[in-house]
Amino acid sequence: MIIEQIWTGNNWRNFNYLIVCPETGEALAVDPLEHEMCLSLAKEKGWDVTQILNTHEHGDHTGGNADMMKATGASLLAHENAKDKIPDISRGLKAGDVIKIGKSVELEALDTPGHTMSHVCLFAHVDDPALICGDTMFNAGAGHCKSGGHPESLYDTFVNQLAKLPDHTRIYPGHDYIENNLQFTLDREPDNKKAQQLLQDIKGQDTNEALVTTLALEKEVNTFYRLQSPGVIEKLREAFPDLPENPDEKTVFLKLRELRNDW
Repeated sequence: MIIEQIWTGNNWRNFNYLIVCPETGEALAVDPLEHEMCLSLAKEKGWDVTQILNTHEHGDHTGGNADMMKATGASLLAHENAKDKIPDISRGLKAGDVIKIGKSVELEALDTPGHTMSHVCLFAHVDDPALICGDTMFNAGAGHCKSGGHPESLYDTFVNQLAKLPDHTRIYPGHDYIENNLQFTLDREPDNKKAQQLLQDIKGQDTNEALVTTLALEKEVNTFYRLQSPGVIEKLREAFPDLPENPDEKTVFLKLRELRNDW
């Protein structure tokens, strides 16, 4: 399986993706907003885009659909509940559905509500597993819930789905927000040495060769996975003095998401 991460360089800092079967050259384009960049790379590599997948319905992820479909004749896949939000869906996805690409690539659809309530992530069950996570999770961060989502659902997705994936899972988000997200982590947990070092390492990185984190690394530097950290809880109490002495993980997550909205 080939995962080609395409840095768009646009104002939204999108990543687009081509997921390719190396045997046949058939490709799935994920959220191909910058369709010309995706098509150009596919042409250069000799790949054939036969499917398009939208992780969710926001325009910065669906805006390239029509042009990509016109150029390739590809079919469009998205969450089954997004059919009234995304035109021309040919296959609605539910949890556990398998997306096949060519002869050798299979991806599992995960139903991951939170950022929106009709969001899917893609998980590759391979020796070197990978998660294409759209706007559910970012490197060192979590998606906002202000445009059709719910933070309680995002918490449930993080804790009951994403956190249970293998620690060596590679993380491929829909946007490059890592520097700002690490700064938020350090605002919440100033003594997080791993986050301090990673922030220095990625400053000025070539986004065309962006760092691909793992879930294990995320659990060290992503504050939305560090819900039992005494430092995170102590710092959180400064903003929320009425926080219980031993707050549950859901409360910590929701308070962090609330702070991040205006940070």
